[in-house]
Amino acid sequence: MKILFIHNDYFEPSGEEHAVEGLAALLEAKGHQIIWYRRGSREMDKMKFGKLRAGILSLYNPKAVKDIDSIIRKERPDVVQVQNVYPFISPRILKMVKKHKLPLVMRCPNYRLWCPTGLFLDRSGQICEKCTGPAGELSCIKKNCTGSNLKSTAYALRNFVARKSGVFSKYVDTFIVQSEFQREKFASLGIPKEKTVIVPGLTPPMLPSNLKFEAKYYTFIGRVSKEKGVDDIFRAASTLPNLTFAIAGRIGDRFDISNAPPNVIFKGFLSGLELDDLYRESKAILVPSRWYEGFPNVITKAMYHGKPVITSNMGCFNDIVSHGETGLMFDINNNSGLKEAILQIENDPVGASRMGEAGRIVSVKKYGNDRIYSKLIEIYS
Repeated sequence: MKILFIHNDYFEPSGEEHAVEGLAALLEAKGHQIIWYRRGSREMDKMKFGKLRAGILSLYNPKAVKDIDSIIRKERPDVVQVQNVYPFISPRILKMVKKHKLPLVMRCPNYRLWCPTGLFLDRSGQICEKCTGPAGELSCIKKNCTGSNLKSTAYALRNFVARKSGVFSKYVDTFIVQSEFQREKFASLGIPKEKTVIVPGLTPPMLPSNLKFEAKYYTFIGRVSKEKGVDDIFRAASTLPNLTFAIAGRIGDRFDISNAPPNVIFKGFLSGLELDDLYRESKAILVPSRWYEGFPNVITKAMYHGKPVITSNMGCFNDIVSHGETGLMFDINNNSGLKEAILQIENDPVGASRMGEAGRIVSVKKYGNDRIYSKLIEIYS
């Protein structure tokens, strides 16, 4: 099978890039041919009036439409899979793909079809779905959700145009979501369940190591930001001075780490064997997110490593973590919830080991590559 993948990279490398590249690699390993059409948000740095042009091209980019039309005529793919189209590809390419009568699949790791920032989260770190209400995308402008009035306006405008034209629901045959929570959310916002299929995130392979590691950290892995709950980790760590916390990931532009307590160690951005070794050095993996998330593969990666997971009770986590079996969940509105969960792991190492082993079994059975590959082929077929 020949598959055309279409994706606009984000300004900074993100989990979305890792996910789409992982799926492409999985399909290629199974003998399928992948063709790429790829743009990058960093292109605006090389353009005169780059940000302004990016805003305009996010509504309609004739070059992207022409490029993809040419690729389809030349390569004759069997199916097209789209992920992010903003800002340099634009939703208008969907109509052109359907003119060629090709099956069109869209993978949706976030909520960008309705929320201009994709997060359903405002700048104060609170869940916000106002853009789905009567005021629509004006809410994004009013609340200045991106922290830049120009950027918030551009984001709101492109979402408004896409929503009014109905371009996504009109031309996409199947939407790939990552959890039952996400599927229900899409249905409540107008995407029929028969058009959505759940395909969990692909977990990066675990690299082997001959070294032995002492489990000593309570670890966070991901973007260091407010919506990821890093403030909650700081608060818990400050009340648990005898425990050591590790944080690995890029620090968000507007996130202040100066108030981190001394028992929090920043590891920076890690990948490959260094990242796997950090999992091995961890007593538990912390995922205290304050937004819905799509499908953070840090959870299934922790399961592969046999580590218990501590998550908030937000969004998709109930679909991935079984409380008391593969990890622990805490109420995001309970200021001491994360601390209590950490202490439960610390004070019951036998129970923690049991949860980690249960998670390992689930990760192989439910989130293994073969399972995900079968789901993809079922969708394409």
